[in-house]
Amino acid sequence: MVEVEKREKETSEGLIRRFTRQLQQSKILPQARKNRFFSKKKTRAQLREDAMYKQKVKKEVDKYKKMGVFDDDKLKDIKKRIGV
Repeated sequence: MVEVEKREKETSEGLIRRFTRQLQQSKILPQARKNRFFSKKKTRAQLREDAMYKQKVKKEVDKYKKMGVFDDDKLKDIKKRIGV
């Protein structure tokens, strides 16, 4: 963590400039930007569960498309019924 205390007769702009310089030198900001969009990998069980869910939804969608009654509202109902 970077901490900066205001020196005697130091302007606020000088304080901010000194803080940003120390922040850049400490390599904290690039590390934070690097980890910003990090997401954990899914486990095998989660991948399997997602695949099974997609199969169920696709099967229901195909059934309603063959009947000729499929639309966006039907898709929402299917997902709600199967459980997102």
